Amino acid sequence: MSKNRTLMAGLLLSLTSITTEASLTVGYADGKSVVYSSLGNITWTGDANLLGTLQNKLGYEVVVNSIIAVSPVIIDMPNIFDTPANSGKHTVSSLDFDSNRLGAVSWFGAKAFINYLNSTAYAGSSQWGLPITPPSNDQTGNFEQTSSQLGELFYKELGGTAGNPIPKTSYFSNEQDWVYWSDTQDPYANDLAYNFITSNGVFSKYYKDFPLYAWAVSPGNLTSVPLPGAAWLFSAWIGLMALSMRYKPKASIIIH
Repeated sequence: MSKNRTLMAGLLLSLTSITTEASLTVGYADGKSVVYSSLGNITWTGDANLLGTLQNKLGYEVVVNSIIAVSPVIIDMPNIFDTPANSGKHTVSSLDFDSNRLGAVSWFGAKAFINYLNSTAYAGSSQWGLPITPPSNDQTGNFEQTSSQLGELFYKELGGTAGNPIPKTSYFSNEQDWVYWSDTQDPYANDLAYNFITSNGVFSKYYKDFPLYAWAVSPGNLTSVPLPGAAWLFSAWIGLMALSMRYKPKASIIIH
């Protein structure tokens, strides 16, 4: 088999092995690592525990104090964790951050962190938010629920399976095998908010004061990114086909 044919065969094999991860593309925006999802048309921070990374690099208290300074109050549905209780306003404090587990925050701390990212236009965006969960589709305690943005990422894009932790891929860094907050509050119990358990793929909800992780998303594509793997391989295969046809040796003419 010629070298060209061998290379084309390898590319074809690669094409047949492309997974759903092809909907995710790594890129950079304003020097920050981000991952675009064409499936959800949203951009995730490339660091799945960005808050923890910032606390580790810049200092825990420095980051916490900066977040509180930007977002001292969170407006929410009236609940027992408000200050005062059931006022619809929560005063953010150091109690909303977990110094023993960097990056873990209450739901209020997670919202304040998002406000901080927007105030600094992180990766060039001021539209960051926590992942959305449609409140009309409450399937808490169930596996394989993909209506939420985290569920879609876990099952449809990273190929996660029920009962197993979030797959570690080259797309993201610092994925936590624990629980991530959703932006969505429980409309029937205002002291709860939805979340996704990445250690086993379960859709859930917790009390808002419980320390969980925060993974930020922004609408649309924040940056010009390289071609997804499948598109690149297909383009390369077409190019090699054309090259092979162009340089195919002509048949010899034999005169008797």
